[in-house]
Amino acid sequence: MSDGNFNRSLLPSTPYRSGVKTGKALANAHAQQVFASLLQEEFPNLDAATLNRLSDEFKRRIHTL
Repeated sequence: MSDGNFNRSLLPSTPYRSGVKTGKALANAHAQQVFASLLQEEFPNLDAATLNRLSDEFKRRIHTL
């Protein structure tokens, strides 16, 4: 007789979690591309070092969400 606990490995796998992770990764990549292009359009005189620093800071902040 079951006590209510069951082995989760016996359950069928669902692609939900992997789909959520894939969606988040795609959204993050898209956001990083949009941010970089926006910086280049709005601030054309930014040097490469500043552009990279701002992009890296954006990546760091978006991954901490």
